[in-house]
Amino acid sequence: MLSLKRVAAVLLPVSSFFLHAPAHVQTFPLRDATGLIAPRVKAESAAYLGRKSVRITMEGDDHDGLALLPGTENFQDGTIEADIALKVTMPPEVRYPGFIGIAFRARSDTSHFELFYVRPGNSDAPDQLTRDHAVQYSSEPNFGWYDLRRAWPGAYEANADIAPNAWTHLRIVVAGRSAKLYLNGSSHASLVVNDLKGEDLRGAIGLWGFTDEECYFSNVRITPATPVDIKNGSDAAGSWEMRYFNDVTGMAAQMDLQRNGDKLTGTWSGPLGKSLPITGTWRNGYVELSFAGEWPSTSRKGTPGPVTTYMTGWFDGDSAKGRMRVSGRSDGTWAAERKH
Repeated sequence: MLSLKRVAAVLLPVSSFFLHAPAHVQTFPLRDATGLIAPRVKAESAAYLGRKSVRITMEGDDHDGLALLPGTENFQDGTIEADIALKVTMPPEVRYPGFIGIAFRARSDTSHFELFYVRPGNSDAPDQLTRDHAVQYSSEPNFGWYDLRRAWPGAYEANADIAPNAWTHLRIVVAGRSAKLYLNGSSHASLVVNDLKGEDLRGAIGLWGFTDEECYFSNVRITPATPVDIKNGSDAAGSWEMRYFNDVTGMAAQMDLQRNGDKLTGTWSGPLGKSLPITGTWRNGYVELSFAGEWPSTSRKGTPGPVTTYMTGWFDGDSAKGRMRVSGRSDGTWAAERKH
């Protein structure tokens, strides 16, 4: 009689490219590039820093590229793990901190995807602001690093200890509108994003890199989780009780919104003023709002006077949350519940 171990060995299909483990876990050792969907990058097997891996490169100047892992197009929530390494090919006298990362919820044509990536050369930069650009999040094509940094400084990037010319282990935990990035087995997240910008709730996993470098990947493991019960398209119209949590003081407020197609109008009432006109846009449940008001003289910090407030976030049924910034005064997050 065959033992259970021998039966498992017979039944489990083995490939140099990927294995399907119990509970729908997918593993991609990436000893070679067989099966990768990479129409715009060059993917090939390569040995780097003592291990077999897949190397991704691309021609041209100043652009990124993505290779999708086959059979991952239905990923929604769960954990993605990968080992990555970077070799910069720019001349030594040119400072180039590099780019390498893992994309998720990607469309089959790679036109849209969520992305966590690292920049090893920024990790030990002499300037603290540059150090804080060592790990970053973006959502292509509408929320690149430049726009996110200008609108929300420091919210979508952070410092991390990343050794150059070495293998780095990434772990990404995705749950609904949120995702966390962990490095090298740490239990402390290097970057937390609670308002993923992409509107696609499922999609493929991809290996992401940039020009003027060699990107190496191995040992990708994808463990799906029960998806958070959310769906796009929630209407922002209605009356909302909201709270603003920031680095100065908390605020309670009320929003009343009306929607006409993708346009939002209404009023905001709270410590910054009463019945202040608010305007913005709606995209499949994601909103961008702004209004003008007055910073209160009763605040412990900040000079009283005119301010402009910016809000972004997702509406999901009878609740909503996102980021909020009062220009020159405070930064933080907001949450709201629909009034019935």
